[in-house]
Amino acid sequence: MAIELAPLPLPASADASKFANFGREVVGLHPGKLTPEQLKEVQEALYKYDALLFRNVVVTPEDQYALTKSFDPQSESYGHGNNKTESTKKSILHPDLKTIPRVPQVQLIGNGTVYNHEGLAEAKLKHPSHTTFHKTRVPPEDDLKATRFYRWHIDAALYDLNPPKVTTLYGLKVPQGDTQTCRYDDGTGDELTVPLGTTAFVSGRTMFDILPKEYQSLAVRSKVRYAPHPYVWMAPARAMSTGLGIESEGLELPLDELPPWEEAKVKVFPITWKNPVTGALHFQVHPCGVKELLVDPLPEGADRDGALYPDGAHITDLKQVREILYKMQRPAIAPDLVYPHDWQENDFVLFHNRGVLHSVVGAFSPDQVRAFHQCNLAASDEPTGPNVDDVKKYA
Repeated sequence: MAIELAPLPLPASADASKFANFGREVVGLHPGKLTPEQLKEVQEALYKYDALLFRNVVVTPEDQYALTKSFDPQSESYGHGNNKTESTKKSILHPDLKTIPRVPQVQLIGNGTVYNHEGLAEAKLKHPSHTTFHKTRVPPEDDLKATRFYRWHIDAALYDLNPPKVTTLYGLKVPQGDTQTCRYDDGTGDELTVPLGTTAFVSGRTMFDILPKEYQSLAVRSKVRYAPHPYVWMAPARAMSTGLGIESEGLELPLDELPPWEEAKVKVFPITWKNPVTGALHFQVHPCGVKELLVDPLPEGADRDGALYPDGAHITDLKQVREILYKMQRPAIAPDLVYPHDWQENDFVLFHNRGVLHSVVGAFSPDQVRAFHQCNLAASDEPTGPNVDDVKKYA
């Protein structure tokens, strides 16, 4: 019998036509008790719909790790490494992660102080806030009413390790409260009403599909080179008000001040990643960590009229790299293309980390306790880029 899937409830702000193939609730199944046949269907559904929700389930860290690993049985370590090295202590991610001792691939994240939790006597958690990462901020008097996207990203170390195929998120303690207004503060007037502490998702497939022809051509011909230890590199810098990349002010750490790094471990990935089930291309770039853009020339016989960088390019000017990527990614975070998940306790969400971008959103007061388990595993292979036929089609 086929598993039962129901559409996710979309907010009034969403353009339903753009979410026809995004997000499904898996009805009546427990993510830790799937038969091999059900597991296969769940895996296929995830790649088809990019995000799956199991409602009102009690999931152990062992269940969560096992399901996450089933998507990539050769994967083993947490997606950002072991969290103990010098490169992670200086990283902007370091304060946000607490490891579950008996299942170190599962992290405890959230807000407030949690006691006697899965082997942790006490864990002080801090919900990441735009106030510590953005160049500008929502005025303090609006702080709990208004908020921003913290950082649009893919879960990935972006150095040495490969981006995880899936991420699982499990809401154990979910504070309820008033909605907040997510402000873009970029001169467009865009804003979005969001549930308290939402996780916001956008489809990388939509991000690619809505691009004008000349930018689709650029996307299928381009790769991005990330900085070594990108989260350490970007730590002194500040993000844009939309959370979609870093302001170019020259504040990044110089490469010779980073923890030791090797050229062979620096990651270069295609801008578009091929979906293993649908064959669709997803625009998958973590804008904060990118340092350079490498563009292949147009294939022989392609129409050069209006083409960008028809002869190829290697763009190393950081401001220019960021401006190009922003122009390509910003349309896809428009309010009507964002799915802000309205978390309930015991919601278990898995998402296609190689098919979506997501962001933490929201602001909590210190006494609002929120506890989530997160798991993603550094993949056993690199993402697959567009093939020759894709390049011919779009270039």
